[in-house]
Amino acid sequence: MVVAQYRLQQLAELLDAQLIGDPEILITGIATLESAQPEQISFLANPAYQKYLPHTQAGAVLLKDAFSEHCPCAALVLSNPYVAYARLSQLFDPMANGVAGIHPSATVSDQAQVQPSAQVGPHAVIEAGAEIGANSYIGANSYIGANTIIGENCRIYPNVTIYHGVSLGRQVTIHSGCVIGGDGFGFANERGQWIKIAQLGGVIIGNQVEIGANTNIDRGALEDTQIANNVIIDSQVQIAHNVKIGEGTAIAGCVGIAGSAEIGRNCLIGGSSNISGHLKICDGVTLNMTTNVTSSITQPGAYSSGTGMMDVKVWRKNAVRFSQLDQLAKRIKNLEQTLARQRDEQ
Repeated sequence: MVVAQYRLQQLAELLDAQLIGDPEILITGIATLESAQPEQISFLANPAYQKYLPHTQAGAVLLKDAFSEHCPCAALVLSNPYVAYARLSQLFDPMANGVAGIHPSATVSDQAQVQPSAQVGPHAVIEAGAEIGANSYIGANSYIGANTIIGENCRIYPNVTIYHGVSLGRQVTIHSGCVIGGDGFGFANERGQWIKIAQLGGVIIGNQVEIGANTNIDRGALEDTQIANNVIIDSQVQIAHNVKIGEGTAIAGCVGIAGSAEIGRNCLIGGSSNISGHLKICDGVTLNMTTNVTSSITQPGAYSSGTGMMDVKVWRKNAVRFSQLDQLAKRIKNLEQTLARQRDEQ
């Protein structure tokens, strides 16, 4: 494997950063302030880690100007070191560059279109009418259904299933175990018998979307399930049919979103939250972890539900009190009415 290496001057120009120190230092990787070696670059984004800066062995550090005088090595000074770290991490990703071509064990329909710069791994299957864009990667054992479109620079990791009629934009990453475009949970009940509703829509995923391992995104019943540009979705998330997720929204692990829910732009959905179907969440909403949303949210802001951790003995007492809230509310209302009558009599 070829080790990526860059002169510090190159990195400074890439990040539009102020360089302090030797521009010829060679950087071959990224590490924490504590563990970095002279050939690695580190970063200081959280002031809590400032205590490690004077003793770091890194060849250079990404940091803000306020910390530059305490840096014992070369530095790249910029306003947002954490974003700079994110950009540099992509340069040192060993998976970033593969070898173009189709593995001999892959099964590719002669009616599919695979761009010459794309990479198709062992035992992958690409059905008729599918299109694989330039510089995209289809991992081993992955399945791309009929008439599905994979845009440019996409990365489909091994063991991903993408059903028929799905569309991915540019720079989409889908991690192992995902199922995109499976049937939504649509059934009609006739005298106790479940009648399946054929799911005739598809899934449309925009540009620069990342989807974590073992996440499911169901196809629409009639219209498409839609994931907008720049959405990030963690692992083990369930997105039901006809859901719409707005641009820039982030969804943490183990979230469940029921059918036809609409989530706005730039929302943050905390882990293990649940969102009921057929409701709308406006732009700019934050749901703290384990929030259960049962009605539409029309005002931006942060929302929570449930209780935080507490001693189990206290929790048991409170659980009993929760069941008594309705009775207590009625008693308070009766007391208020009694006091009001007494004031009127006076």
